[in-house]
Amino acid sequence: MKRSQIILFVIFIVLTTGIFIQLKINQKEQPKTLKTEDNIVFVPVNKIVNKAHTLKLVSYGQVSPNRELMVAFKIQGKLKKGDLSMKPGVRFTTGQILYKLENLDAFYTLAARKSSLSNLIIVSLPDIELDFPDQKDKWIAYLNSISPSSEMPPLPNMSTKEKMFMMNRNVIQEHYNVISMEVRMADYLYTAPFNGTVIDIYAQPGSIVNPGVQIAKIARTDEYEVKVPIQMKDLDAFKGETETHFMNSEGVAIATGKIVRISDVINQQTQSADVYYSVKELDGQKIYNGMFVNVCTNKKETKKSALLPRTAIKNGKVNCLNGTKIKPIEVTIIGTVQDSIYVTGLPDYSSVVLSRMGNIDKKAIYKGIKR
Repeated sequence: MKRSQIILFVIFIVLTTGIFIQLKINQKEQPKTLKTEDNIVFVPVNKIVNKAHTLKLVSYGQVSPNRELMVAFKIQGKLKKGDLSMKPGVRFTTGQILYKLENLDAFYTLAARKSSLSNLIIVSLPDIELDFPDQKDKWIAYLNSISPSSEMPPLPNMSTKEKMFMMNRNVIQEHYNVISMEVRMADYLYTAPFNGTVIDIYAQPGSIVNPGVQIAKIARTDEYEVKVPIQMKDLDAFKGETETHFMNSEGVAIATGKIVRISDVINQQTQSADVYYSVKELDGQKIYNGMFVNVCTNKKETKKSALLPRTAIKNGKVNCLNGTKIKPIEVTIIGTVQDSIYVTGLPDYSSVVLSRMGNIDKKAIYKGIKR
């Protein structure tokens, strides 16, 4: 082979290799984009028509007891166990004795006072038989019903003359003295004022407690309260509900509630007011102190709006396809629901770009793909 042919062959090989390498580089550097060779960009669009919607308003709140109490006694004494072993989480019902104070001295004093009253009646019976022969049996019945371990019976019905007769013998005064002592005896017991649960314990049986010192914290469990922050513009819609349903995080209705009060203080940052609901569990459901719940209501919006996916809005603007160009339009959000938003400010039949866009290429030709 001639030398000139060899040189031409080598040049051919070098040029071919260079072109091949350049093509590979161009393929690697070419970005993955919706643009075609003619700089056409395809975007997902949907034409909208404004109409009046019934907006679904959603807010949230946290369950709290309708009532909490600090357990304390009015008098000093040695703490004793009641009907239950008081521990956090223990449930109780109205009327159960939660705690007692040791009261042997007071009990014996009361028993002695009842005995004194019985003696007054016994010594008065002969005179009752003489002056009020028809009334003797009722006083004997009253006498027999006086017991150291039970509450005092009511006084028998008396005429004015009979009442004066018994007052002269100190029977009526002593009866009310015993009643007064029984009332004070109630201070040695702490009876549950409602159905509830024990939240915390501060003293154990056997310890000496002083008047007013907290020994436990209890909460009502048959009635709960939920505080819900609601924006002022939506407040009338929530106030118009006669009964509101509350849902858990999974969207299951677990309770119903009614508004019991609305705060007069407005949060300056959120422009919302705290609305307090009294709530009750639905059959088969359970609510707990501290759990979060959602509350929703419907609001008829007379202003026409468009329903868009959240991805269609960015920085308060919606991109619309106008011919082959993208035109951002400023909108106002009037409501939200899950992954969608209600907006005003778009002309009817606008082709809204449904996905979020980066920088808009003014030289590109945009074409819509209907969704």
